[in-house]
Amino acid sequence: MDSGRLPAASRVSRLSTAERAAILDRLFEPCVPLHTLSVSLLLEKTFDSYDEMISSIGLQLTELAESTSTSDQAWLETILAAHPRLGQSTIESTQSRAEQAQLNAGDDSQPHSLSHLNDLYEQTFPGLRYIVFVDGRDRAAIMGDMKFRIERHDGVAERNAAIKAMCEIAADRARSTGVEDDK
Repeated sequence: MDSGRLPAASRVSRLSTAERAAILDRLFEPCVPLHTLSVSLLLEKTFDSYDEMISSIGLQLTELAESTSTSDQAWLETILAAHPRLGQSTIESTQSRAEQAQLNAGDDSQPHSLSHLNDLYEQTFPGLRYIVFVDGRDRAAIMGDMKFRIERHDGVAERNAAIKAMCEIAADRARSTGVEDDK
């Protein structure tokens, strides 16, 4: 992983616990509860691709979302909350900062609106954070999606949308980071 690229997916199961956790951090966001959930999966299963790996992690997250256990729901919410708020002025994650760059450009009235929508979203869905794969969309498109999801007022759909977005973001990060040859 020293090259800046990810190791071949087929080699991840042979890496140390710390190295597998670092891969999760690069693909998703740094999050100890995600490490607890998925580091062992990365040891126990050999993946042919990062898409396959991310899909398996998505299934783990979906199992938490579908669980009737309040502790599983809280665990999922902690993992989802590892993503920074859209448009937030200080974002620790270099990857998220770059991905959100276009949201922070433009007229000064819109960041306030984005902040307001984040607040409204979090009031509508306590414990959740709005997560979306920005994928080059402008702020107006993202804000339209936020408004739609707030008005839909469906917590189950929101958990599923957040998991899907996390996996889309992770897959995009894997593609943009690049993968070392399988040696």
